[in-house]
Amino acid sequence: MAASGTALAGLAAFGLFCVGCSTGGTGTRDEGPAGTQPVAQVTTPASGSPSGTAKPATRVDAVALLRGDAKVSERVKEGLRPCAGDAYPVDTSYGSLTDGPVADVVVNVMSCADSVGVGTYVYRKSDDGSYQNVFTAETPAVYGTIDRGDLVVTTQVYGSKDPLAYPSGSEVVTYRWANDRFGEHDRVHNDFNRAVGSGEVPLPEPPVSPGN
Repeated sequence: MAASGTALAGLAAFGLFCVGCSTGGTGTRDEGPAGTQPVAQVTTPASGSPSGTAKPATRVDAVALLRGDAKVSERVKEGLRPCAGDAYPVDTSYGSLTDGPVADVVVNVMSCADSVGVGTYVYRKSDDGSYQNVFTAETPAVYGTIDRGDLVVTTQVYGSKDPLAYPSGSEVVTYRWANDRFGEHDRVHNDFNRAVGSGEVPLPEPPVSPGN
C-alpha cells in the first residue's frame, strides 16, 4: 500500500506538470494580456471640469474691429478694402496672450498689391464683451504671430535701394504680457545675405575669345 501510494502521488504530480505545459510553449504557464486589462487608459473628465489649457476662441469680425478702432490710423483704414470680391487683406489669429478668460485676437493688415504688412494689432476681450486694443504696430512690412503665449512681431528692414522682395534684414521682437501691458522680452536683428538670390549682384562677364 505504501508503494502504491507513492506511485499515485508521482502520477498526480506528472499530470499537473503536463497540464501546465499544455497551455503553451514558454513554460509551465503561458501568460498574456488579460482580456479585461486595457493597453492604455483614458480618463474622461467629470462634467464641468476643465479638459485642458486651451481657451475658447470666439470668431470676430476683424474688419469691423479695425474700422471702429480709434488707434488704427486713417491710412490703414483707407486701404482696408477688398482685394478681390469680398476678400479683405486681413489675417486673424486666436490664442492666449494676456491670460484672459478667452482667446486674444491678433489681426494683421496687408496691402493688396504686394501682400506687405502695414499693421499688426492685438485685441483683448473685456468683461463687458467688447474688444480692447492692447497693442498696435503700424511700421511698414510688419507681421505679428502667437508663439507659445508670446507675441512675436517681425519687421522687414529695407535699404534705400532694396527691392521689395529682398530686404536687407529683419527685426524680430518678442513681447510678453505683464502688469496689464505688453513689454519687450527679446529682440533679434538679422542681416540677410545680399550675394545670393537677390539679383542685385551682377554676374561675371563671359570670357572674350581671341578672335573678337
